[in-house]
Amino acid sequence: MIKEAELVLLPIDIDNRSIVFQTAAKVLNISAGSIKDIKIRKRSIDARGRKVVYRLKAEVYIDEPMVPQVFVPKKYDVKAGRPVLIIGAGPAGLFAALRCIELGLKPVILERGVDVRERRRDLALINREGHINPESNYCFGEGGAGTYSDGKLYTRSDKRGDVQKVLEAFVAHGATEDILIDARPHIGTNKLPQIIMSIRRYILDAGGQVLFNTRVTELLISAHRIKGVQCASEDKHYADALILATGHSARDVYAMLRRQGIAMEAKGFALGVRIEHPQSIIDKAQYHCDVRHPNLPPSYYSLVHQARGKGVFSFCMCPGGIIAPCATAENEIVVNGWSPSRRNNPYANSGTVVQIDIGDVPGAPDDPFQLLSFQADIEQRAFIAGGGKQVAPAQRMVDFVQGKLSGSLPQNSYLPGTRSADLRTVLPALVYERLAEALPVFGRKMKGYYTNEALLVGVESRTSSPVRIPRSKDSLQHTQIQGLYPCGEGAGYAGGIVSAAIDGMNCAEAIYKALN
Repeated sequence: MIKEAELVLLPIDIDNRSIVFQTAAKVLNISAGSIKDIKIRKRSIDARGRKVVYRLKAEVYIDEPMVPQVFVPKKYDVKAGRPVLIIGAGPAGLFAALRCIELGLKPVILERGVDVRERRRDLALINREGHINPESNYCFGEGGAGTYSDGKLYTRSDKRGDVQKVLEAFVAHGATEDILIDARPHIGTNKLPQIIMSIRRYILDAGGQVLFNTRVTELLISAHRIKGVQCASEDKHYADALILATGHSARDVYAMLRRQGIAMEAKGFALGVRIEHPQSIIDKAQYHCDVRHPNLPPSYYSLVHQARGKGVFSFCMCPGGIIAPCATAENEIVVNGWSPSRRNNPYANSGTVVQIDIGDVPGAPDDPFQLLSFQADIEQRAFIAGGGKQVAPAQRMVDFVQGKLSGSLPQNSYLPGTRSADLRTVLPALVYERLAEALPVFGRKMKGYYTNEALLVGVESRTSSPVRIPRSKDSLQHTQIQGLYPCGEGAGYAGGIVSAAIDGMNCAEAIYKALN
């Protein structure tokens, strides 16, 4: 017999099998001796009260053993399948390929950057010398932006598709089963590369193709139908279906689409800074104790405030994390954050941003590059304020709110280095005024948050694409071009690893229906 139970446990007891069994027995009013095993379905931390507790949703196996679930990718052979071109090897592209294989289609992935292991050399150059390779960086290359900036799998996209299927695929390729049960699942940037390599091997073993250093420069179109692509190498690849999954930073792709007269539209995004605190401040505020219990992970937070009709909010919060340089060109500064799987860095960082809508930016309302140009201008201002070589402009939190230049900056995790700057010369007034209003409010919501020990690092600008590539709601094809499937973050239809992966799978399914 299997019964479901909701268990509440103190952190000190979470790994004590005997106490877990006794707690389940009490909840179900049965003998602890009759429990053969317990499978945790969901696990979350509740820090709302003075005592921090774990809340578990569990399946209790009474007088019968639990059969372990095995996650092994099913084998397919699609060498002779109909080809589907996939531009981009980020989560949207990779999961589109996995779904294509399940449906008997042959994925051909064209990635402008290098494989996930070789990317590390280019990232090291960014951190050490401030040199940006425009084809291989934190945003471009196998695995996409999420591989090295951050691996968080938290999503609200469960209405768009099968979140569990995405998580189980990660487990099948090497992630721990913890991601299936944690309320805020996280793999970690140190572990994701091996998982991405496993997915690539699976695609190749099934008969798919993955081509690196292959930048698409033109879509081959005839009579409003996709026929294939032209690459920078002058190679051409042909197929009747193409998934465009290039991520939110491939500005040359947007320029290519405009050059070819393919419809796009401006889309709102969010702009702000990345804020870093000592992790101990966040732990003390959230866990109500001076020293975090070893059975509790570094704490996270989620904050939001309405300031003069605009949402100011934290997102992509990285406990025990590191701020990363995520520019894709030499003359810009873009920051993001990531955490290793153990989240054992002494700092916590989070993007803290203000929503930007089309009406907030001067320019023609029908110009699809209206917000893209605005985004690029802010990033270039940050580069000038930092002084070059990916040094980022930064300011202590209270100094920013009070309009003071920081006389010194605290130690921080941003490896290319920070330079004291007045971030009001970088950010537009509609952003810095609302940030200055929101930060003290956040301090009242979370004790210790509003402090000059916290550092604001600019700029957090690649929160989502400022361009949308329109597609039919039903067929997912571009509104003008048959066989073109705009997909994922770069097309304006996702916002993170899991939602992008789901969108990739949905596009693969739409192609299968169209071809059949």
